[in-house]
Amino acid sequence: MVPESEIMAMSFSQYDAFLKENALSKNKAQTALVKKVGANISTAVDRYFSENGLEDQLSNFQWEFNLAADDTPNAWCMPGGKVMVYEGILPITQDENGLAVVMGHEIAHAIAKHGSERMSQQMGAQLGATALSVVLAEKPEETKNLYMTAFGVATQVGVILPYSRTHETEADRLGLIFMAMAGYDPSTAVAFWSRMAEQSGGSNPIPFLSTHPSSNSRIRNLQKALPEAMKYYRP
Repeated sequence: MVPESEIMAMSFSQYDAFLKENALSKNKAQTALVKKVGANISTAVDRYFSENGLEDQLSNFQWEFNLAADDTPNAWCMPGGKVMVYEGILPITQDENGLAVVMGHEIAHAIAKHGSERMSQQMGAQLGATALSVVLAEKPEETKNLYMTAFGVATQVGVILPYSRTHETEADRLGLIFMAMAGYDPSTAVAFWSRMAEQSGGSNPIPFLSTHPSSNSRIRNLQKALPEAMKYYRP
């Protein structure tokens, strides 16, 4: 529902705004590592799409990799290939391979166009709410509020959150393939996500009401995806 040109323009604008408002890391070695891993994985992505005759899908990508001076264990990739890793996640990644797990996963979100899909979902939900309010225009206020509340809960639980969990699982699978093609061992992803679970206190979110799969569910899905990813791995 949102044109790719509009998505890219918003993405690049927000990325520039982030750079203006947030400091980049002064650690040259860690910054160089992020740029190295990013370059390796983006090259693998380009090759993957070229081999499948889909290189035009990346025509609007402008790859860029940076390390933010932030202790939060986080990383993201905006549509168009703008990747930001936070210093706070490096103690959990531990090494180059662990960093490849994170960056492969985040890049996969952008490659699969999850951002534009989520925006389209939100727009669809808003349109549905508008249509429902028109239908209920003549109903008593209490009835109207009851139906609108039910619609909101059904939309959030039935569509948006489960779809986000699907996004996470898809990004995990594609991320394994991309890191394997870049020469990183995809089997190390299980150890990384286990460390992430420990970092969060070992608590698993309720799968049905979470945008992310539980740690156990994620690890099971990774193990299922590993045989496919290992076919691409050339150490």
